[in-house]
Amino acid sequence: MTSVKEIYNYYKRFGFPTEVMGASFRSKAEVLELAGCDALTISPHLLGELKASTDVVERKLKPEAATETKIERLQLDEAKFRWLLNENAMATEKLAEGIRLFNADAVKLKQYLSQVR
Repeated sequence: MTSVKEIYNYYKRFGFPTEVMGASFRSKAEVLELAGCDALTISPHLLGELKASTDVVERKLKPEAATETKIERLQLDEAKFRWLLNENAMATEKLAEGIRLFNADAVKLKQYLSQVR
């Protein structure tokens, strides 16, 4: 959640025209912590919990608030980007995991489609 908040605030603060999407939630509380994010991928189980809940949902991420953060704009070239990515263990591990899982799903889809035809 911390990295999604940081990414959201950075992109909104500097006006990058992109949507930030949070994913891989383990609990309803994690989903609520990112209320206001541009997009969220939420499992059916957690959607059910949210639907059944009577908790008040407070918007946590707001573009207006992001513009007031004290984040400095990064001056990046490829080498600097790669270094910063390498220094962030969570980003490096999650990126690698995401690529592996995406590839595994692509292989499963390809196999399924070859059986359906």
